[in-house]
Amino acid sequence: MRITLSYFDGCPNWQIAYERLTQALAITGREDLVIELMPVTSEEEAVALRFAGSPTIYIDGVDPFAQETLRPGLSCRLYRTPEGVGGAPSVDQLVASLNGTN
Repeated sequence: MRITLSYFDGCPNWQIAYERLTQALAITGREDLVIELMPVTSEEEAVALRFAGSPTIYIDGVDPFAQETLRPGLSCRLYRTPEGVGGAPSVDQLVASLNGTN
């Protein structure tokens, strides 16, 4: 399994996503997996990568939280979580995504 966390430096939420993703990997027994960090540095790159905002998490190249309405660009991304709208998915949402049950 390949895990990629895409972000841009202007958004602090990618660090929260990284921490939660690390926790989710530990919960699922996959703490041996490396989280590949992929900075996105320009609007052109964001469009080419279909980067839906920071942070965007890919599991085997797929964004499990993709939404048709999200437009690519250098912006902070918001997620609907059980606790309300947040800057990163919850640990439980990430566990479900890693297990393929979301």
